[in-house]
Formats: sequence, C-alpha cells, structure tokens
Amino acid sequence: MVAFTYLAVVAAAISGSFAAPTAEANGADLPDFEVGAHNLARRQDYNQNYKTGGSVNFSPNSNGYSVTFSGAGDFVVGKGWKKGTNRNITFTGSTTQTSGTVLVSVYGWTKNPLIEYYVQEYTSNGKGSAQGQKLGSFESDGGTYEIWKHQQVNQPSISGTTTFWQYISNRVDKRPGSGTVTMANHFAAWSKAGLNLGSHDYQVLATEGWGNAGGNSKYTLSA
Repeated sequence: MVAFTYLAVVAAAISGSFAAPTAEANGADLPDFEVGAHNLARRQDYNQNYKTGGSVNFSPNSNGYSVTFSGAGDFVVGKGWKKGTNRNITFTGSTTQTSGTVLVSVYGWTKNPLIEYYVQEYTSNGKGSAQGQKLGSFESDGGTYEIWKHQQVNQPSISGTTTFWQYISNRVDKRPGSGTVTMANHFAAWSKAGLNLGSHDYQVLATEGWGNAGGNSKYTLSA
C-alpha cells in the first residue's frame, strides 16, 4: 500500500493490531490514501483502504464510507482529510461487530515528532489500540476519555520502518453511532500530559478490525 501525496512505498509487515502503510498483496503498488478526482466537501481527500487477509469490502463515497468484513486478519478503512487539524469531526452511522476486535476512531499521524494517534469512539473489546502507559483522563463531548501512550519499536510508519510513539484517547462510554469529536480538546489534553504533536499529515474517521474480525460499518462525516 502506498501512502501520502508523494506516494512513497513502504513495504513492511504489520505487527499486532496496528495498521501502517505497506504494499498491496495483489502485485501492484496501489495508493492507500488517494487524493479525490474532485474537491470534496471540507477537503475530505483521502480514502483509506488497508487490509491483510479475509474479506473486506470497502465502498467510499463523497462524504463517508461503508464496509463489510469477515474473517479479517487486519484492516483499516476510512474517509478523511489529507491534513489533520483541530477540527470538530461529526460522524453519523453505525458499527456492528460479530467476531474479532473492531474499533472506530479518528486516526492520524504527525511528523517531527513522528506520532500515530487515535481517538477511539468505539471498541468492541473495551480498549482497542489502548496499551502501554495510562496517563490520566479528561472530559470531552459528553464523555470521559483515558489517555494512553505506547511506543512502537521498528514498526512501519508514514516515514518507513522506525520507532515512534502512539497517543490514544479511549472513550470509556462507547458510541458506535453518532457524535462529534472536538479534536482541539484531545490535542490540549495530550499536551497537558506531556504528549507533543508535530506537523500534521492525514486524519481520517476509520474502522479497524483484527483477529478474524467480522461485521460492518457505515458512516457519513463532516467538519
């Protein structure tokens, strides 16, 4: 899978439940994050479509996406923006999980420092990608979020295989349906906890699954 506007190929395996850019397994290096053929509302320019194993049927549209999946080893699909900001992201839809682990999150990256971040709105196993060190909690958008940080060592990233940190906000009261994520609140809470971001790369509303995951998601989004 090829990511980013300069389409640099990162050919590396992924470890555990964390998806990162790698080459498509169908023999062709296809873009994982594609600039749309026309300007979408609020610059929703990226379709994310990463998968390994099982059946994952991803259908992006002008303001969201749908996906059905079964027996999925690992996948991340979603819709978003080519540059992350502290925008307010409103999503409407639903997620159904029948097997494995499934999460719905605002997902993105920064550079200098290289950070992979999640704002987890729904996790079928309670923690999703949250692991490592818990740094506290805060209130936002009608719920409580736990703050976690975790170091990935020699793992694929938007800058190739390297070592980087993950910052994770894990919503305690899950909402697989509709809501608004005020990204400024998460960035401020992370900063207060000593978690500094760099310059923003892409930012998407993503559905992720692993461990023989089965189910479906369908969302529209705006900012």
